[in-house]
Amino acid sequence: MRRDLLLLDEIAAASRRATDIATRHTAEELVRNLDARDALLWNLTVVGEAAGQLSVDLRDAHPDVPWSQPVRLRNRIVHGYWSVDLDVIHAVALQDLPGFAAQVVGIAEHLSRGE
Repeated sequence: MRRDLLLLDEIAAASRRATDIATRHTAEELVRNLDARDALLWNLTVVGEAAGQLSVDLRDAHPDVPWSQPVRLRNRIVHGYWSVDLDVIHAVALQDLPGFAAQVVGIAEHLSRGE
């Protein structure tokens, strides 16, 4: 459980960073601003890697959370980084990630209280 809690905290933190970057930069700006683009991709990679490392018990206990989506995105970034669509990445960070992060935070709070 402790490892899962650490991973959930990492997912939440990286999600916040990714959403913050996407909020401050348009997809078009990310084409030119390599530092911002790399930071966004890195944080999305961290989210996916951590989600993939969560215990099966935790993932099974929360089937409503789309655990596989960030893992698939991580794999796409890592194995096909030269051809990622920044419009899609930007949209994911702004539209999908905040809700996912809210679910993760709720689970982490639940675990922290020992429930």
